[in-house]
Amino acid sequence: MNQRPLLSNADANLTHDVEVMDERGRLSTIAIPCERPLTVYVDKRELVTLMTLGGAPEMLTVGYLRNQRLVRSVEEIASVQVDWSVDSVAVITRNGIADVEARTAKKVVTTGCGQGSVFGGLMDEVDSIVLSADARLRQSVLYRIVDIIRTQQSIYKQAGSVHGCALFSADGGLLYFIEDVGRHNAVDAIAGKMWLDGIEGDDKIFYTTGRLTSEMVIKGAQMGIPFLLSRSGTTQMGHMVAERLDMSLIARCTGKHFLCLTGKHRLLYESGLMEERLRLV
Repeated sequence: MNQRPLLSNADANLTHDVEVMDERGRLSTIAIPCERPLTVYVDKRELVTLMTLGGAPEMLTVGYLRNQRLVRSVEEIASVQVDWSVDSVAVITRNGIADVEARTAKKVVTTGCGQGSVFGGLMDEVDSIVLSADARLRQSVLYRIVDIIRTQQSIYKQAGSVHGCALFSADGGLLYFIEDVGRHNAVDAIAGKMWLDGIEGDDKIFYTTGRLTSEMVIKGAQMGIPFLLSRSGTTQMGHMVAERLDMSLIARCTGKHFLCLTGKHRLLYESGLMEERLRLV
């Protein structure tokens, strides 16, 4: 059983009302997403400042440390305390992070919204990751996921300008849905939530509204997830990394349409399902 760290329960407004004027000179009020800095301190050492919506800052912090490979298990973290009055989060580890200066000295700026960064070489440890060989995704489950995302209440529908990421069970049940100003923040928050809840990724399905870059693929692999879905596309390096990992990369997931780019053997087509879905559209 996981030894959970002590977490704050920081609260923040997710939208902000502003006055706008349209093409006819008419004034109205709309909601826009909030964006705020969150400076991460680990054992009193300033590590990084993340720009975030602020909806799940503790999960974001834990997931960031996980996906940057700075901590190997959630048990290494004693506490995560967010203080929005100073826009910071203080992380205390149980035994410190070995060689933290050397491990955070080299950064690779990625294509994530808001310029994500990955410490060390981008491809470090990728070849040591082994995803579940038996995981399969039924076509009907894929369509169920697309439908759930389409009807999901979200900050995006209210205010736009954010990315959403979600984690689904093998039968298409929604486990987590998190939005942030950048998709890399949202995936980190889900990674943190999985760790804190002791959930393994070997039969899970990850969905993102953003494109599937190498960073997203690597983070999904580190979470042990064999299926990455997106309503957007992928990049050449994202495709290459997914092929090396035998991960199913499924892009352009809208309505009845999708494109499976890698890991095609994991996708189980179901006879008559396409015809039935076409009748319902």
